[in-house]
Amino acid sequence: MDPTDKPNGPSPHYSLYQRQIFKEGGTQGLLPSFSVHPDELEESTKTKLNDRGYFYANSNAGLGWTARANREAFYNWRIIPRMLVDTNTRDLTTELFGHRIPAPILFAPIGINKLYHTQGELIPAKIAGELGLPYCLSTAGSQTIEDVAKANEEGFSVKNDSNSAYSYSGKREGNGSAPRFFQLYMGHDDAVTISLLERAWKSGFDVCMLTVDTWQLAWRPTDINIANYAFYYPGSVGNEIGESDPAFMQKHGEELKKDPGKWIDSAVWHGKAHTWEKIPWVIKEWKRISNGRPFLLKGIQSVEDARKALEIGCEGIVVSNHAGRQVDGAVGSLEILPDIVDAVGDKMKIIFDSGIRTGSDIFKAIALGAHAVQVGRLYVWGMSHEGEAGCRHVMKSLLADLDILMTVAGYRSITKDISRKALRYNPHGVYPRGEQAKL
Repeated sequence: MDPTDKPNGPSPHYSLYQRQIFKEGGTQGLLPSFSVHPDELEESTKTKLNDRGYFYANSNAGLGWTARANREAFYNWRIIPRMLVDTNTRDLTTELFGHRIPAPILFAPIGINKLYHTQGELIPAKIAGELGLPYCLSTAGSQTIEDVAKANEEGFSVKNDSNSAYSYSGKREGNGSAPRFFQLYMGHDDAVTISLLERAWKSGFDVCMLTVDTWQLAWRPTDINIANYAFYYPGSVGNEIGESDPAFMQKHGEELKKDPGKWIDSAVWHGKAHTWEKIPWVIKEWKRISNGRPFLLKGIQSVEDARKALEIGCEGIVVSNHAGRQVDGAVGSLEILPDIVDAVGDKMKIIFDSGIRTGSDIFKAIALGAHAVQVGRLYVWGMSHEGEAGCRHVMKSLLADLDILMTVAGYRSITKDISRKALRYNPHGVYPRGEQAKL
């Protein structure tokens, strides 16, 4: 791994992070304090979090079969390596809604990050800014919209090879420089919804994604076992976005003092279904507030719903089953991705979500037609170990993994060279667990 005289390409040489780790180990005796092997990383999180934090991060719907299906789907698609290809530079960059991002990776919206670290969402927001990758803030966040935007800008302000590869050709409000999207949980109080969207836009969040699969939490037995719902406990976290919202507090501030679950029960996971008839209204309001910026639906798992999202005016969808946390026994997200891509992939942006763990997973999702992927549990596990340093280490490792995979598999460009021709489907075998080398 000769670091000298490397030609400059569209993307940074993320692969050099591997050499840095080896070099620091060999010359200084500095070793990573935790494993980034996904299975080991998930397991070691048990030693870093209390039961509520650990199970909230890792619980799935029902028996967990959908979460397993997500991983099995990746196992069944196999990469076909190509040899003697000039991959001395790689192009991992891609375009999303005017954002030219250095790699096809977004930080997925995950709620209540203070369960994993006292600084909560400020940590992944800052690391996303450092890397120039889009950060998606959840309505169920445990830091205010405004403070998360500041942390994102703080990370972006320290220039490096990764965030210097980012550029933007669109328009946004405020002093936003880094790419950030807002994930909306929509309650049934339109004034609160509008207030959240206005705050997000003013704080530089210029793409809105409405989650449509989680207005009601699924039956998650491992959370049920310990009554794991943070909002009902004394000193609860997760109300920060509601407590800082003028429209919500004007109507419900007194109630919130008596019932700490008022925000989450009325504005986030309220248990009252919306229908397609409501979506044009929220699209119209977001377009009005943001001067026409993109609107996405998150949680799409069928061709019919993907077509409907296109028909009503969405610029993109997130193909996601909420990481297997909502409908037990459902299709793996990667299973349904090719069908959705065939139906609408040339007409709207498709972001893949649910089950990403490695560089090869990202490669496979892109090859099957996704324009980018969202990563969630990985960064949560990292921040659970060492806060900023842990989150940074996990995400830089993922980028290095993808970059090295592209190098050795013989694929130079994410957008030009990777297609379904790079994969072969194998329906046989069982997704292995725990078969890696262990200390």
